[in-house]
This record gives sequence, structure tokens and C-alpha cells, in this order.
Amino acid sequence: MVHCPICGKAVKPRDINNHIDSGCTSHLDTGSPPPAQQNGTSSQKPPTSQKPSLSKFFQTPAAKRATVYPTLKIEASPSLRLQLKTESNDASAPSTQAQRKRSFDEVVPTTIQEPEAFADITEDPPKKKPKINAFQKAAPLAERMRPRTLDECIGQELVGPQGVLRGLIEQDRVPSIILWGGAGTGKTTIARCIASMVGSRFVEINSTSSGVGECKKIFAEARGELGLTGRKTILFCDEIHRFTKAQQDCFLGPVENGQVTLIGATTENPSFKVQNALLSRCRTFTLQKLTDDDILQILERALASEGQDIPSDLIDVEFLKYLAAFSDGDARTALNLLELAMSLSTRPSITKDEIKASLTKTLVYDRAGDQHYDTISAFHKSVRGSDPDAALYYLARMLQSGEDPLYIARRMVVIASEDVGLADNSMLSLATSAYTAAEKIGMPECRIALAHAAVALCLAPKSTRAYRGLNNAYTALREPGVASLSIPIHLRNAPTKLMKELGYGDQYKYNPNYKEGRVVQEYLPEQLQGRTFLEERDLGTEIDPGAWP
Repeated sequence: MVHCPICGKAVKPRDINNHIDSGCTSHLDTGSPPPAQQNGTSSQKPPTSQKPSLSKFFQTPAAKRATVYPTLKIEASPSLRLQLKTESNDASAPSTQAQRKRSFDEVVPTTIQEPEAFADITEDPPKKKPKINAFQKAAPLAERMRPRTLDECIGQELVGPQGVLRGLIEQDRVPSIILWGGAGTGKTTIARCIASMVGSRFVEINSTSSGVGECKKIFAEARGELGLTGRKTILFCDEIHRFTKAQQDCFLGPVENGQVTLIGATTENPSFKVQNALLSRCRTFTLQKLTDDDILQILERALASEGQDIPSDLIDVEFLKYLAAFSDGDARTALNLLELAMSLSTRPSITKDEIKASLTKTLVYDRAGDQHYDTISAFHKSVRGSDPDAALYYLARMLQSGEDPLYIARRMVVIASEDVGLADNSMLSLATSAYTAAEKIGMPECRIALAHAAVALCLAPKSTRAYRGLNNAYTALREPGVASLSIPIHLRNAPTKLMKELGYGDQYKYNPNYKEGRVVQEYLPEQLQGRTFLEERDLGTEIDPGAWP
């Protein structure tokens, strides 16, 4: 006789399976005494800690035995405590007849009801304020005020409501483009806004810190992204003109087959700094220089955003207009100056004039860029137009900006022959002397000699006969066959006996041997005889209606 592992009743060994299958209701052994009484021992039940010696086949696996967990206590707050306890056995049930679930019985999950203390809480928890990382705190005012959408961009009609580039962006048909504009006109901002609007993957590099190897890696990632997800990649290359034309070749293939959409930003003329093969694959958009009103609007928005604690009597509209005029169309420079001014305004007993005097002047003249060529061109044309005031202005602007004084002096030597020319031959000697003075003395004293030569060239009469005559000769050389015409034999040099025997130099008339040097002799090749290049007039014949009564 054995004990049933479920109900504990005595069952014959051969009937144990049938007894269990009947739900412990049949095949009970009522005639035989319990095994303990058969052995002559006491009928007292063994201690609960002892297990009956049953076959392992009838024992419940350890993994499926009931596990009793300790009491779980949760404290929500000092005034509100929630205590969850495991449900204990009913007091009326006998402690010695605890039922055990069979391994195949359905386990019903226990539902934990919400305490009454939380029933009336319906409000959402307060939202946390977004954290500002260290990079955002350290960013200058110009970076913090960078527009996030095209609607916030100021002063560029290209991305305005009716702008050409704006229409391409809204249609998600952005081609590879080159953005050409001065510093602080919004090239980087527009590129980032484009990427956010079209939903493309945006990668930003700078030619000063990136190379061809990094670009090729980006192209490979863009090809994989396009093949797996169908999402395009916009590659923004700042200062693309700093890439050599050989390095720019790496963009040709990926841009042509559409692996990437290139947005290049440059402050230099793309016609000179970007190779033609890449320009033909991109559209060039020119960003206009920001006006003082545009800069003023940007400064007012920045002051309203971050200048709540700034004294209004120090930084007002008049001061913002001063900064706008001072920045010369550069929004970044204007915002940096405003940030400096706001920092200075917190000092006790400081005045507006002291803040203005403390601002460091930022020179907008670029010796290596278009400003270099544009300013010297304006200086040359002012001298040619006999305007000493404009010539002195551009001369001072170049010198104050750090331009090489010898560069200016060389240009004045050219002006002395090109524009003054035959009208006053002494100007060439004066300009050459000014160059020598600048070379020997240097700045700052040589600026006086340069001003002397510049004013003298402005006031001197003008004649372009020599200059125009040279240009006429160059024009003739572009005609077919003119550049290879044979030199007349009597004008050829004869340093050897063979050349003399061939007739080189024969019949040449040495002019100093003749009275007043007059001889009848041709000097031009036969095909050009009778043709003149030097004109009789010193200047042109066109009439400007505004210059004559």
C-alpha cells in the first residue's frame, strides 16, 4: 500500500494511476491499515519536514512546486503608503489539508486592484523641462539664433515665398547646387533647412578638415542608404573652394548618378574656384548681401529672445542700427557684436559710448578673395575718372585692411602708362618713384607717397593712345596667319657670315645717318603695310549726355 501524492490516502500500488485519473475518489484501500500501523509503529503522522518515501515518478518536479514569496511593501510617500501582501490561506480551512494544484491545472493570474488613495489622481505628472547640453550653452549667440526653417530666413529672395529655390525644395526636387555669397549671408542655414524639409539624410563636412578618403566613405554609405531604404543623402560641403580642383573630381561620379545631392557653399567666385566639370553638374545660386534693415531685424529678434535683463537705455534701436551698419551685411558679425555688447552692458556705470568704443572693429576686406580684386578695380577706375576723393577712399580702405602697399604701387605704375600715358609722360616716373619709396620705407609712412602719386594721377590729363594702340596690335594677331608673317629680310639680324650671304640686313637704311632720320623704308610685313594701330586721338569720341550742357 502506498499513499497518494495528491490526497494522501492509502491506495494499492497497482491502482495508483486509476486513483489519480478518477480525481482521487475511487480505488481506495479501506481494508488494509496504514503502512505505519502494519509495521507496529504509532499512527501519529510524521513531521511535516519529513517526506514520504515515494518513487520519484510520483513526486512533483521541483520546478513546478508552489513558491511562497515574501511580503512586498511599497512606500509611495510619507503620507501615502501602499502595502501589498500575499494572500494567506482561509482560517476556516484545515491547516493540515492544504490542497496542492496539479501541474496541468490552469493558473489564474492575480489582479492587483488600485488602492483608493490613487483613485482620485487624474492629472498627468508635470512635464520635465528639456535639458540644455553643454554645447548649446557654449554656442555663441549667432549659432543659437540660427533659423530653423526657411520662413525664419531674412533677406534672401531665393528662399522666400516666391523664390526659385524655395519652389524646388517644396517639390522635393532639390538638385545639386552651389551657394555663392559673402560671410554671414545664410549659406549653411539654408542647407540645413533644406535637409530638414525634404527629410533626407544630411551629412555636413568642411573642406578644411575633410579629405577625399572621408568623402568616398560618405558616398559608399549614401549608396547603401539609397539601396536599402530609398532615402537620399544631402552632402553639405562648406568652403568647397578650398578643395583643389583635383580633389573636386571625387564629387563628379556620385553627383552625376544621383548617389548624393551636393550643396557646396563658397565665398569665392565659383567660376574661378570650382572646376567646370562640377559646375556643369550643379546649379549656382547667388546669395545677396544683407541690407542694414535685414541685419536690424535679425538683431531685434535676438535681443527680444536673449536680452530680457539688458538695460534698455544702453542697447536700444539706435544702438542696433549702429551695429547693423558696422557689420557690413554680415549677420554673424552683427550677432557676435551684439553678444559682446550685452556682456559689457552688465558692468556698473558703463555708458553707450563706452560700449561702442570697446567693440573691436572687424575688417570686411578680404585680401585673398573677391574684395581684393573689387577694391583695386574701384581704385583704378576712380583714378581713370579723375576723382581724387574716391581714389583716396579706396586707397585708405585697402591700406587699413592690411593690403600690400607694393601691390597698390604696381597698379599705379600701370595707370601711369595705361590711362595718363602720352598726355603726361612724367607720371610714369612719379609712379615708379612711389613704388621705390613704398619698397624702401614701408608702412605706415609709405602711405603718404602712395597718396601723392594717386592724387597726381587723378589730376593729370589722360591719354590712352599707347594703350589702345597696343590692344589694336593684339587684335591683329588674332587674325588668321598674321602672327606667323615673315619678318622683312632687310630688318633681320645678320650675326653670321651665312646670314649675310643670304641677304639678311641688306638694303637696311640706318636712320641716324640721314638728315632728321627721315628715310623711305617699310617696317611692317608686306601683308600689313599701310595698316595703322596707333590712333590720332588721345581719348574716345562717345558723349555722355550728363557730362555736357
